[in-house]
Amino acid sequence: MTEATSSKHKFSKIFSTLKTAVKGDESFDYTNGSIKKAVILLAIPMVLEMMMESVFALVDLYFVGHLEHSSFAIQTVGLTESVLTIIYSLAIGISMAATAVVARRIGEKNPEAAAKSGMQAILIAFAVNTVISILGFIYAKEILLLMGASQEAANYGVNFTRIMMGGSLCIMLLFLINGIFRGAGNAAIAMRSLWLANLCNIILCPIFINGLGPIPAFGLVGAALATTTGRSIGVLYQLYHLFNGKGILKIVWAHFQPDWEQIKHIVKIAAPGVLQFVIASCSWIFLAQLVATTGGDQGSAGYQTALRIMMFFILPAWGLSNAAATLVGQNLGAKQVERAEKSVYTTAKYNVIFMAVIMIFCLIFGNLIISFFTNDLNVQHIAVEALQTMSLGYIFYGIGMVLINTFNGAGDTWTPTKVNFFGFWLFQIPLAYLLAKYLKMGPTGVFMAVPVAETAITLASIVLYRRGKWKKVQV
Repeated sequence: MTEATSSKHKFSKIFSTLKTAVKGDESFDYTNGSIKKAVILLAIPMVLEMMMESVFALVDLYFVGHLEHSSFAIQTVGLTESVLTIIYSLAIGISMAATAVVARRIGEKNPEAAAKSGMQAILIAFAVNTVISILGFIYAKEILLLMGASQEAANYGVNFTRIMMGGSLCIMLLFLINGIFRGAGNAAIAMRSLWLANLCNIILCPIFINGLGPIPAFGLVGAALATTTGRSIGVLYQLYHLFNGKGILKIVWAHFQPDWEQIKHIVKIAAPGVLQFVIASCSWIFLAQLVATTGGDQGSAGYQTALRIMMFFILPAWGLSNAAATLVGQNLGAKQVERAEKSVYTTAKYNVIFMAVIMIFCLIFGNLIISFFTNDLNVQHIAVEALQTMSLGYIFYGIGMVLINTFNGAGDTWTPTKVNFFGFWLFQIPLAYLLAKYLKMGPTGVFMAVPVAETAITLASIVLYRRGKWKKVQV
């Protein structure tokens, strides 16, 4: 074979793998064959899926950042998103349990049990989110005030928060059903559901905010309407593929009959998973409140702008690290511990490279990125400082994500929960408070506390990973 022919063959092979990753292939066995190919097949759609999830907030941020009262609008979007991280925490925690159980059953070659487990997780999500949606809608204004918004900003943004909190069930289902698909090894459907949801949001956002023809201009409220509508359409797309009977998971109505023993089993795995992300989310909420009280409305708006952009870069890395959860779950189910370890190493290597590139990009082009989202010079100054300071820990964020997903994919959800509790509540929050309040550093102290705490959390996770308790967990 000539060199030219060899190169052509290699390119054709790479293109075929990329095509399969985007298209999806439930017939691929992740417990055999090339680990690199397995990571790529899972990671590419997961990265694209998480990119789309992060685009929701950026699209809203861009359009509301150009409204008349932009600092109030940006603050409202940011503070609401901070509170919604509790919903995200619940959704991610339950979806992680679903991914772990479904992946383990698929690894054991038992798709019937996998399908039933996924549906029991959906029942849990409905029960939990109904209460949260009602309370969030009723107490929307109080939530904004509690988060540090001024009375004027809270009055301005209350209806946006009501719609976002009231429609949070679609957030829960979007995460959970995608977790079920990922556990089954079909990350492509999860990706496409987010692409569809975002496309709808991008089209509807300027229409609902600024008005078009007979459609009136809703202003800030329009952003909430567009986002909720887009996510709802994404959920409908998921449900279609879940029930059409063509995938590895064959859903029947009997799977929705509550199986209290299995629900108890899923909750047992999900509870620490939910708790670990609630711990992290509450820490971020505290930081947002600390910035709002020490930096005012403009300081809060700057921090929220930087945070949304930071999440845009971090969520794809989280998507890549999700590959570790599926691979670890399926390979432990197939009794291939060494292959599970190799999958973790390969995924971590790719994530480190990705996050290193993003860190350099943020440090060099921070000003340019921020200026695209807000015209307020004071907000821009704070946002650039926040983005560049927090980006210094990106490489450690990347490693930490893979290890968290490794533990969760194995069903060892208590280990990252404990790490998060000590890392966020007993280290990050006190450090941020000390720097911001006692050392009078204000928002700058909060920004500095983030990469320091995340680095410490990652180092602790490495030590616990090497101890190997996660390999012995029964799911």
